[in-house]
Amino acid sequence: MGNAWKWQTKEQLIELLGKLVSYPSVTGSKAEIELARFVAGEIAALPYFQANPGHVQLHPTGDGRFFVTALAKKAEGVQPTVVLVSHFDVVDVQDFGEWKPLAFDLTALTDEYLRHRDELPQHVQQDLAKGQWLFGRGSMDMKAGLALQMSMLERACAGEFDGNVLLLTVPDEEVNSLGMRAAVPVLLQLAEQHDLDYRACLNSEPVFSTYPGDENTYIYSGSLGKVLPGFYCYGKETHVGEPFSGLNANAMVSRLTCELELNTDFCEVVEGEVTPPPTSLLQKDLKKEYSVQIPDRAVALYNMFVMEKPIDEVTKQLRQLAERTADKIEREYAERAAIFASLNQSQPISMKVKVLQYEELLAYLIGKVGREQVESIQEQVMAGRGELDDREVTIRLIDELGLLCKELAPMIVLFYAPPYYPPVSSRNDPLIQHVIGEVSARAAASHQLELKHQHYFPGLSDLSYTGLPEAAQAIQPLVDNMPLWEKGYALPIKELVALNMPVMNLGPFGKDAHKWTERLDVHSAFEVLTDLLPFAIEQLLQKGSDVKTG
Repeated sequence: MGNAWKWQTKEQLIELLGKLVSYPSVTGSKAEIELARFVAGEIAALPYFQANPGHVQLHPTGDGRFFVTALAKKAEGVQPTVVLVSHFDVVDVQDFGEWKPLAFDLTALTDEYLRHRDELPQHVQQDLAKGQWLFGRGSMDMKAGLALQMSMLERACAGEFDGNVLLLTVPDEEVNSLGMRAAVPVLLQLAEQHDLDYRACLNSEPVFSTYPGDENTYIYSGSLGKVLPGFYCYGKETHVGEPFSGLNANAMVSRLTCELELNTDFCEVVEGEVTPPPTSLLQKDLKKEYSVQIPDRAVALYNMFVMEKPIDEVTKQLRQLAERTADKIEREYAERAAIFASLNQSQPISMKVKVLQYEELLAYLIGKVGREQVESIQEQVMAGRGELDDREVTIRLIDELGLLCKELAPMIVLFYAPPYYPPVSSRNDPLIQHVIGEVSARAAASHQLELKHQHYFPGLSDLSYTGLPEAAQAIQPLVDNMPLWEKGYALPIKELVALNMPVMNLGPFGKDAHKWTERLDVHSAFEVLTDLLPFAIEQLLQKGSDVKTG
């Protein structure tokens, strides 16, 4: 068998990575579809899958894209299974500038950077002096992880593991995780069809630094959660010549951003790990054209990471911030109106700003015009969404409803937009904690490498969709305040509760994900990990049996 291996040596893996990177599989592109077909085709050519062609499949996500599953079954009646998960989409390459034409050519870009090393940032030059690095979009995030998992699948096909290996690789991780969300029910179907017992889900996302200059190598037992809260601000229209007859929505939303941006009250600490504070991802007014009427409607969206804080607590905290901000807007407005009135001998006016949640706005409008009319408006918006992404169509939905509630203005409405990443952690799972201990010991003994254990992967990952350990009603405040819920975006909640796999992440060391200097440490990926990954898989299969039965 030795001579027939496709993806086992360092050279073979570099060659496979080069092929994977050569597909410019930016999320939503044609190449994202082509790469799924390529991966399925490469796997299907392995002798095991020639004999079991039904074990490798392309599954539609429902929007023209595909995810791939490939099951290497040890033998009939063998149940213990490790799921290997990865994604094959990448972010865009605008940031590469003059190097953009080479962004998807691993060899050419690396050679070019070596030739022009003096033009690279100092920290990149230092890496180049120290080790073997490969550059290119996706080299680190996360096509090296996919190459490694294809290598593990090949070993599983040769019967190397004491159990089954199911490879799952998906599109769309970088935007909405549609691939992984679509895969959840399929994982349950495959378990039933092939009598599989999922012991754990092993992701191979690369190591992410936790601060600039971080050289630590991490192993993770979970992944951060994320919500995308927004504030819809409806002020009061007026001509710019009479600004105190109205309230500018841009001023309202700016004030909210100042209060929420990098607000460490929203940081969570779990066993010394800290979530990054919230930050603004979008802010704009909703005027369609330029005029001298002040903007009366504006909106902002914010990234917010969560670990163990319940959604209802997050919602309550956001509402309280909005209420405090509304008070500040009212006070500041009154102070400035009083000064202006003293200048032109007029009567100062005041403003009262209401704070609502989307569910309250919706209930008010249903009471006013009836459920049928509200649903008709929602259907019209969805029918005319065109190229609008999930965030934009969410904003349009809330704005169309807000326009019918003019009498409530000025108001601030709290809502949520997609995507939602549930936080996931196996920090209290005995199997995962045992295996992480064993893998870390092997890394130290065999590779003189210290693996630092983190409970939460600091980037977002598809591990979020491996289960919902909490009761499904825990996310109800999110569901109730998300205009797009089940109108174009949803989570397979019932299936997630049923799936609920323990998780861990063991991936290669790299740097600068989502930057033009994105690079992979070849020694870490194709020498260290080719030893640690099979060891981790075997440990999960064996210890999984011990834990389950013991």
